[in-house]
Amino acid sequence: MRYGMKRRRRRDGRHAMEIRQDDPKARHVADLLAHHLEELRSVMGEHAQALDASGLSAPTVTFWTAWQNDALAGFGALKQLDETHGEVKSMRAAPATRGTGVGRAILLHIVAEARKRGYARLSLETGTASLHAPAVSLYRSVGFANCGPFADYQASPHNQFMSLDLAN
Repeated sequence: MRYGMKRRRRRDGRHAMEIRQDDPKARHVADLLAHHLEELRSVMGEHAQALDASGLSAPTVTFWTAWQNDALAGFGALKQLDETHGEVKSMRAAPATRGTGVGRAILLHIVAEARKRGYARLSLETGTASLHAPAVSLYRSVGFANCGPFADYQASPHNQFMSLDLAN
């Protein structure tokens, strides 16, 4: 199966990162996805809401991988909740690429896709552990603000909810 690609160029013209629509069940995703799930479950236990490969393969979910120099740098997904509301799912930068802009590139790609689809709102659920602080900072820097639970989520001391108004 061939998936779409989007390349982001560095100022010097070289490809710094490539974002591809991908298959979450692909072998090249397995190790990073397993790391993602294990790390979240280690700090959130049964409150971890991350999707596994099967959940990320649902018809309502679009999954992308980010690549730097032919190495998997991270992944993220967009879930359609309804015709006007999407959810950021399973954002993860590979450990070796943290702090290099991979997460921001994936998030901006997801936001752009949500706008392209005509969504009025983009929401997300994330944890409250210190592990989540860099992600929360990233979300806030893009304009996400705290909100209440959405979809089928229930509030707990282990999660927090954020939303971005795309109607403006």
